[in-house]
Amino acid sequence: MLRVVVESAKGLPKSKLGSTPDPVAYIIFKGKEVLEFDLKGSVLDSSSYIDVIVKDYETIGKDKFLGSAKISLKDLATGQVKSFPFKDLALVNEKGQATVNLVIHYDPPANVVLCVSAMEGRGEEGDEDLTDAGQSPSAPGPPGNPNQRLVKKNRKLNRPLANKPQDFQIRVRILEGRQLPGNNIKPVVKVNVCGQTHRTRIKRGNNPFFDEMFFYNVNMLPSDLFDQHVSIRVFPILLCFPQVDVGFIYDEPDHSVMRKWLLLNDPDESSSGARGYLKVSMFIVGAGDEPLVEKRDINDDLDDIENNMLLPAGVTLRWVTLSLKVFRAEDIPQMDDAFVQSLKGMFGGDGDKKNLVDPFVEAHFAGKKLCTQVIEKNANPEWNQISFTLVGVNVMLILHLLCRDRLTRNDSIGTIYLNLAKIASSGGEIQVKSIISSTGKTGESEVGFLPAFGPCYINLYGSPREFTGLPDPYEELNYGKGEGVAYRGRILVELSTKLEGKADKTVEEIPSDDILVAQKYQRRRKYCLCVVFHSASMLQEPGEPIQFEVSIGNYGNKLDTTCKPLASTTQYSCAVFDGNHYYYLPWANTKPVVVITSFWEDISHRLDAVNIILYIAERLQSNITAMKMAILAKVPENRLAEIWLRLVNQLIDDLMPELEGHSNLTALDIQMKKLRDSAMQTITDGAKSMREEATEIKDTLGDIEGWLDKLKQLAEEPQNSMPDVIIWMLRGEKRVAYSRIPAHQLLYSTYSEQSCGQFCGRTRNIFMQYPMDKNKGLKVPVQIRVNMWLGLSVDEKKFNTFSEGTFSVFAELYENQAYLLGKWGTTGLGLRYKYSDVTGKLKLKQENFIPPRGWEWEGGWFIDPEKGLLTEADAGHTEFMDEVFQNETRFPGGEWKPAAEPYTDVNGEKTHKPEEIECPAGWSWGDEWTVDDNRAVDEKGWEYGITIPPDDKPKSWVPAEKMYHVHRRRRVIRPRKRTSAAGTTTEVRDPEGWEFSSLIGSKFHRQERSADTIRRRRWRRKMAPADRLGASAIFKLEGALGVDVDEKKKDEVDASKLFGANTPTVSCSFDSSHLYHLRVYVYQARNLLAMDKDSFSDPYAHVSFLHMSKTTEAMKATLNPTWDQTLIFQDVEIYGDPQNIAHYPPDVVLEFYDKDQVGKDELLGRSVCVPLVKLNPGMDQTPKLLWSPITQKDQRAGEVLVAAELILKDKTDLPLVPPKRAENLYMVPQGIRPVVQLMAIEILAWGLRNMKPYQLATVASPSLVVECGGEMVQSAVIKNMKKSPNFPGSVLFLKVLLPKEEMYAPPIVLKVIDHRPFGRKPVVGQCTIDTLEEFRCDPYIKMIYLSLSVALMAAFPHDTRIDMEDRRPLLEEKETVDWWSKFYASIGDHEKCRPYLQKGYDTLKVYDTELENIPEFKQLTDFCCTFKLQRGKNEDEEDDPSVVGEFKGSFKVYPLSDDPGVAPPPRQFRELPESGPQECLVRIYVVRGIDLQPKDNNGQCDPYIKISLGKKSIEDRDNYLPNTTNPVFGRMFEMSCFLPQDKDLKISVYDYDLLTRDEKVGETVIDLENRFLSRFGSYCGLPQTYCISGINQWRDHLKPSQILQNLARLKGVPPPRTEDDGKALSFNGNQYTLAQFEANKEIHQHLGPADERISLHVLKTQGLVPEHVETRTLFSSFQPQLSQVTIHVVFLFIFNMPRSKENHFTIWYFLRAVVWNTTDVILDETSITGERMSDIYVKGWMPGMEEDKQKTDVHYRSLDGDGNFNWRFVFGFEYLPAEQLCLVSKKEHFWSLDKTEFRIPPKLIVQIWDNDKFSLDDYLGTVELDLRKLTPPAKISKTCNLSMMEEVTDARPHKSDLANSLFAQKSVRGWWPCVTEQDGKKVLGGKVEMTLEIVSEKEVDEKPAGKGRDEPNMNPKLDFPKRPDTSFFWFTNPCKTMKFIVWRRFKWLFIGLILLILVLLFVGILLYSLPNYISMKIVKPFK
Repeated sequence: MLRVVVESAKGLPKSKLGSTPDPVAYIIFKGKEVLEFDLKGSVLDSSSYIDVIVKDYETIGKDKFLGSAKISLKDLATGQVKSFPFKDLALVNEKGQATVNLVIHYDPPANVVLCVSAMEGRGEEGDEDLTDAGQSPSAPGPPGNPNQRLVKKNRKLNRPLANKPQDFQIRVRILEGRQLPGNNIKPVVKVNVCGQTHRTRIKRGNNPFFDEMFFYNVNMLPSDLFDQHVSIRVFPILLCFPQVDVGFIYDEPDHSVMRKWLLLNDPDESSSGARGYLKVSMFIVGAGDEPLVEKRDINDDLDDIENNMLLPAGVTLRWVTLSLKVFRAEDIPQMDDAFVQSLKGMFGGDGDKKNLVDPFVEAHFAGKKLCTQVIEKNANPEWNQISFTLVGVNVMLILHLLCRDRLTRNDSIGTIYLNLAKIASSGGEIQVKSIISSTGKTGESEVGFLPAFGPCYINLYGSPREFTGLPDPYEELNYGKGEGVAYRGRILVELSTKLEGKADKTVEEIPSDDILVAQKYQRRRKYCLCVVFHSASMLQEPGEPIQFEVSIGNYGNKLDTTCKPLASTTQYSCAVFDGNHYYYLPWANTKPVVVITSFWEDISHRLDAVNIILYIAERLQSNITAMKMAILAKVPENRLAEIWLRLVNQLIDDLMPELEGHSNLTALDIQMKKLRDSAMQTITDGAKSMREEATEIKDTLGDIEGWLDKLKQLAEEPQNSMPDVIIWMLRGEKRVAYSRIPAHQLLYSTYSEQSCGQFCGRTRNIFMQYPMDKNKGLKVPVQIRVNMWLGLSVDEKKFNTFSEGTFSVFAELYENQAYLLGKWGTTGLGLRYKYSDVTGKLKLKQENFIPPRGWEWEGGWFIDPEKGLLTEADAGHTEFMDEVFQNETRFPGGEWKPAAEPYTDVNGEKTHKPEEIECPAGWSWGDEWTVDDNRAVDEKGWEYGITIPPDDKPKSWVPAEKMYHVHRRRRVIRPRKRTSAAGTTTEVRDPEGWEFSSLIGSKFHRQERSADTIRRRRWRRKMAPADRLGASAIFKLEGALGVDVDEKKKDEVDASKLFGANTPTVSCSFDSSHLYHLRVYVYQARNLLAMDKDSFSDPYAHVSFLHMSKTTEAMKATLNPTWDQTLIFQDVEIYGDPQNIAHYPPDVVLEFYDKDQVGKDELLGRSVCVPLVKLNPGMDQTPKLLWSPITQKDQRAGEVLVAAELILKDKTDLPLVPPKRAENLYMVPQGIRPVVQLMAIEILAWGLRNMKPYQLATVASPSLVVECGGEMVQSAVIKNMKKSPNFPGSVLFLKVLLPKEEMYAPPIVLKVIDHRPFGRKPVVGQCTIDTLEEFRCDPYIKMIYLSLSVALMAAFPHDTRIDMEDRRPLLEEKETVDWWSKFYASIGDHEKCRPYLQKGYDTLKVYDTELENIPEFKQLTDFCCTFKLQRGKNEDEEDDPSVVGEFKGSFKVYPLSDDPGVAPPPRQFRELPESGPQECLVRIYVVRGIDLQPKDNNGQCDPYIKISLGKKSIEDRDNYLPNTTNPVFGRMFEMSCFLPQDKDLKISVYDYDLLTRDEKVGETVIDLENRFLSRFGSYCGLPQTYCISGINQWRDHLKPSQILQNLARLKGVPPPRTEDDGKALSFNGNQYTLAQFEANKEIHQHLGPADERISLHVLKTQGLVPEHVETRTLFSSFQPQLSQVTIHVVFLFIFNMPRSKENHFTIWYFLRAVVWNTTDVILDETSITGERMSDIYVKGWMPGMEEDKQKTDVHYRSLDGDGNFNWRFVFGFEYLPAEQLCLVSKKEHFWSLDKTEFRIPPKLIVQIWDNDKFSLDDYLGTVELDLRKLTPPAKISKTCNLSMMEEVTDARPHKSDLANSLFAQKSVRGWWPCVTEQDGKKVLGGKVEMTLEIVSEKEVDEKPAGKGRDEPNMNPKLDFPKRPDTSFFWFTNPCKTMKFIVWRRFKWLFIGLILLILVLLFVGILLYSLPNYISMKIVKPFK
């Protein structure tokens, strides 16, 4: 039971009129709104929370929102507190002042023990339990709660996903739509994810119900996946929801968004607001994730849309306008070809290369794109444009700087991803204006803020700046894919958000006032950067000379001509071999220095805060590491408490900087300050309460690590406008490797010591990396050790305190000469100048050199050869091989004679005879000159070739002589070794300082050779500062030293080149060095990668320290080598202050290789160890061996146990030399190596399973080798794996010396060896068991390993006759319940099991996971564990070694006494069960499947079950279930098998296909052997009661009393005794009575005798497996790591359970709807006589049953909107009362083979139409009635209006809800309004009077009724309607047409016409007869 007491609230905002609100509080928990929540016996989940919503109660209209808060119930769930008071809990609202007081009580269910420790320290998942985003960061938690945690707004920090492509499954469920606009629409939803589109079926109406799930399977990088979108659109009305990032869903709890409403809007008219709602669920399932099961709530249809909408952090239910101002950009690199500019230059025009770029900015947000104008030919464009867009659920703004290209696609300059989550904070609606004007009260700081940014520059990074016409290999970096390797410019932007809807997608000019405001954010200050390079080592190959370049922004880029030239590059140096493995640069005591001055905005107020937080985080991190090490080393409690207390105290002491006095503060600065202050305050408060109240130190670690994550998150500074410092390594002129260092890490600050950068003025080691390295750091290009300092020029004097050594500045140039006609001179130099720079390309003159301002010459020019560039081939080597090639020539077919140059080097250059070559000083010959025949040569060492003119020597050589060969040569070699005196010898060099080379541009050497054609020497001149002292004077070095005036006149372009190149060289020289002694103790490694095909590696380590390296010995065939080796580096010369070395020592780098006989050794990984530095003899500290991670390609690749100490030799006495194991192999000395003790390892080697073939042959006769700590033992051989895969002698014993400390314990290595013919014994599988901790035991505690099931089998012979007499039911009754009732009762589906629970029957235990995953059953491995055996090498980091079998066994580790007289402890593995094959019968009940993945195109599946066990399989294909993804199988399968051979039971679900092959949906594997051997009795679960009849009849072949007796024997306790006629029982020293078990239970007639019942109750207290249904996850073979779907399985050995059929609980209902009348129907037509009328008819149907549409007859010619029908619709439907849904089965298409089942809400749709005979009928209106919550009708038509149908948004379940259900009312009559849309507004289309009646199947026969007015026309009888005489169809009734249309309308016209005709007839007759009459009158013939 969960109870909430709401006490009081204060500070609630008043309404606009100033009236006091009428507050009402809603408490929402899992969708329910009451103050007491009955949890129905289930335990409170730790991820639960309640929502508190306070509203202003309104009598009329909707209650107004006043504030809300979210409270996590984690501490209640973990049982730490029973009640939880919340004082002054902040309510999130617009004003931000309101608070509420409440208390939450939680009563856990009886007999539930809450596990606190399981909830603590949950690592990655723990962050999901933090206070939700609704609660502000500083909301006060309950007093005295030590586990108060921080707000977690951005969970991206905690995505524990490897950066390699992985399998993911995205599931989107479309549930239903509400209030979609339009008339008579047919909506369909399209969902697009990762380029895949799915669509729902077409539905009808404005509130369609879909309930369709779509699956999207992808394999991609997590980082790429999280940037993808989920796009949801509704057609044909073209509505959409703003795209949701996949990352947004992944960061939600459980990686899912459950049953949320999406607000739909018109994409073309964003400001139009809500245009309908769509309910969806979205999940992401990654490898190892358990997919969440959706639970449909009974009140789901009543949910409040507004409070259950999907909204991102910081966005409330209002559209906000995001305005983005783009001011300007600068430093954009050249992007276009200079061809046109060159043409201009040729014709005398101005060529401007630096502005060859046409930039514009493209902004992407929520699927929209906005562009600024294009500014042509401008590298520093000003746009000053502003754009507006409306924001939805999207968290990423992408700014793309592009260069317009008219011919091809636009080129990308750089891309910025601005994460809105990092520039906003959740906390509701608050205007940015109010933020800025806030008075800094604590109340205001508790409210979040909307996205805000700048005005601030954002830096762009991408590919190198140099432009070439060729395709850029690093172009992808400019699109933001991967880490940018160079600065590419910056953009000044401002972003603000307002809560007002402005026009969308507009781009306007920024007002001039705003441009002026932005000016103050652009003020520049001068910064100085100095980098001293101390060493460059670990180079892999010598190659060309090497130079380093340092840049910040484009300052210092030597190939960029836009900035002043600076001393930003080191001098070129050649690499020297270190004598072992690597190369290094020989800088000795003169270290190159780089000095750069640059100009940037002063953002110290931001970077100071970042550095302070990072300082706190770093200190906290080191304390956490120390604490973890202490816990691991099991130090005493008081020492652990000391470490913990220091950690907490230091955390409390740290403070944050103030922001006062800075003019360039932005809105975001102020908000970030508030956020950081409140978060720091929360951490401090948490630390204080933890210090006072914590009891268990280990439990606090989770919270402390949470604080560390929070600190790292707070340290992210979005507005960091200072570019990173980038160091490049150049070989010759080619950029090779880079390193990017954030500027804040080097920045000097005057605020405090903590606010200085982490590496400011400190020497640090950096591994450089290749740009876009596909191998992810597999090879290190170089390791550099540098000292960097960055600061404002006003603080440059502070640099003096950080600098070491003496800085000297020189100008330098080279004098060049060529060898021509036997003498040296300037003729013949060709392209070289007499005086030039080091490259020889630029002409220089001594007299034109001018020192920079503030500097002056000190002395004249002098010759000073560069040592670092002149390297001989033998430099650094201790052994060297001299070689000479002897050459002979001939004419084809002639005799061989010495060639013109008889002795040459390998390149054909002339050299001395072997006899004339002298041994250099410091070397001694090792042997005589010998011919090298170990090559592709003949037996005398010759190789042959042909010379093809103009060459004078062959291009290729072959070892066999042919007639046409004219040239041959052979190699003569002689080895030499360096003697110990070599270090003191001086180099012999040219006295004039010349260096020689054979070719221009090639390497120079010291001594002249006969082939040399070029020589040069370096001239230098020293400079000194004119007015300053100290090292900071070097910051005045700006610009070049001088320009050749003549050149400048000739060629301007060349001058700019010259201008950039001729900079002074700065170096730092050290007068003295110190000698150190280094010892590296490499003890062992574990879990290395397997690189050989035999599943092992032959590992050795190269250990590198500065310019020295050594190598350990190679170990054979192991992944867990123990080297036990000390590597001694004798005289390590290090320059600089020893104190600095002590604080920041150089790293010891260990690179592990696999030794291969053939081919190159492969890298296994790399590890770094920091040495302990000892400067004086008094330090008694000894280095401690620690596990250091080994990484390869950014992946964990093992661990190494290593330590190192660096000892200053000047003062300290060296420790004793460690003992030797062999020549030059020193062991790890005592005191450092682990302390060992004698231990026993008992191995239960049970057997091998599922062994795969090795080299195409099956593994037939394997044995097991167990190795640990240098000892090994081998098992007996299994004679025949097929007959019995168990080992003959199951127990092995090993005595071994193991370290006392667990952290040093070596792993146990298992090797399976197959015994093959001819004595072959290959290793066919291996396994490493890392930790021995879980196997340690006390040998004197009696252990029982005889498993329960085996004891049962042993206790009874197999042909036992079972006494069945007491199984007769006592009472015969017709049961209305079955097993399904029991199942539904157990899963809480009470609707489906109504009578069952009232009878007091048993329920099942339904586990929501596999039985093996239930913690209390220990994975069913209590007898023996299963270890996976692996084989093969790790070719790729994606490919793990393949699993080739399983070893079943266990281990026990315990100490032995050193005293041989002490008796050994008793053995642990005794009384083992029989290991031979055993026959078993297995029954499997498959209950149902949940959310199967659709396999058909219609989004459905036709699943059936396939069971396989050993070689047998059962395929249930005939009983497939068509068109469903949630099948109810209800199938039982029975199989017999032999254990252990057939141990794996596979349950597969397949999709039935008629024509193609059936697809597998997924499968699950159950290890039957583990269940059989487990002592938890997992073969047949214990029911709750002992019944002898009914559906819960006892099924086991043993009665409870017999099982209890066996359990007693197993435990070694006396057998149970029953007393008092079986109503009492004593067992294992405890007394039990039946009354205490059945006190509140209902006693029914099926229960058995009392003695069996009490035995069963006692058994249930012994921790055995109960009767259960387990949920098993199915895995697909395509995505084996992803859980596809789940099925419910009842898995049992021998018992009988009735074969259950389908679920019975569907009821046939008939809906009878009698349409009586309509009124006020829209008159849609005009008759020929001009009157308005409609030919009305009514149409009706139930959704999902559209084919059964029914319509009334037509009421013709309704002139007043009235219609009379008396017409009956009858709809039959199948209803699921439990789910309140209709079950509809129908074929989707006429070609479909099977009917598909749909579950659809029971609704009736009634429409009024106007009948047209010769055109389409006109639609007049509709009404949609939900039969579950029927809108009450109006009694008379006058009171019927549209307001009746308005949705009730208040979703509280009222008591009247049930009354409104037609299923409860049975019958209802009245008027309902019909709605239609006109001009987008809803209007009344008419009213319809109906009677709705629900009739059950049984009542249909009793009360029959026909459709329409057909027979049987009764219940009620419908007479023909009395329609007006005017109601008829004119075409079929001509008489009526005359009477009622023509005569009525034109009566007087007709009378007039008749009269007129009569008159006309009269006149006509008159006129006709008049002449005759007149003539008669005249003539009078008769007279």
